[in-house]
Amino acid sequence: MKIVNKIADVRLEVGNAKKAGKLVGFVPTMGFLHPGHISLVKIAGENSEFVVMSIFVNKLQFNDLNDFNGYPKDLERDIAIAENGGVDLLFLPDDKEMYRSNLTTVDVDLITENLCGAHRPGHFKGVFTVVSKLFNIVQPDIAVFGQKDIQQAVSIEKMVYDLNFPVKIIVAPTVRESDGLAMSSRNKHLSEKQRKEALSLSRSFAACEKLIDSGERDAEKISESIRAVILEGSPDSIDYISIVKYEDLSYAEKIDGKTVVAVAAFWGTTRLIDNMIIDKKDDGYICIY
Repeated sequence: MKIVNKIADVRLEVGNAKKAGKLVGFVPTMGFLHPGHISLVKIAGENSEFVVMSIFVNKLQFNDLNDFNGYPKDLERDIAIAENGGVDLLFLPDDKEMYRSNLTTVDVDLITENLCGAHRPGHFKGVFTVVSKLFNIVQPDIAVFGQKDIQQAVSIEKMVYDLNFPVKIIVAPTVRESDGLAMSSRNKHLSEKQRKEALSLSRSFAACEKLIDSGERDAEKISESIRAVILEGSPDSIDYISIVKYEDLSYAEKIDGKTVVAVAAFWGTTRLIDNMIIDKKDDGYICIY
């Protein structure tokens, strides 16, 4: 694995890979890597011959400075995980390399107005800006994003389509701990008690799946069932429980076609998100979480 810090060096290495006839895969991250990130690397490797990972904690996407300052970091550990995970090129830029004064920003309207977008003003503008820059720097053939950040993944799919980026987006399944908790760098901040309580998120999807299997399609009734299960985990607050259409993340009144059930809740100061995709299969539906 080669490590670079400069944009020019990324372009040189990627250019050499492309001259050798290799497809380039890309996994952008903010570091503090876990097996969920490495699952994205594996998928990138299955769809390309040269895998690039970036680690950059993007200040623009944090609407809370305390959240930014408290974001976990362990670069030495990350480098070892990336190398063992099959990354070919690791890009480690600093703020000065990525951002200049009077920065041009990128935003995607409508699709970011609910879910996390409604609760984290400015967050997605920061995401789209840094991802656009990284796509221009790396110029990958494919890029892999996780289902856990479903609003980010679907919105980036739309941005790529609208702005004609020549990048194929792959949305990879959420990777979970053995007890069902979605893997996240933020899980580090949970106490043992909070971590057990947070399992109510994935349990709520199991309850939702039973309702779907029984024939329930009403979004409000499904949301009520999900809320009841999450409240059993005593969260400090619930940001949202939303049932939306996959294609544009607009609110759905009933399950009809590909749908996302998305939740966000706080345990202490730690905000956790999770989701389930409901998709048609044969004469019924399949739930993916």
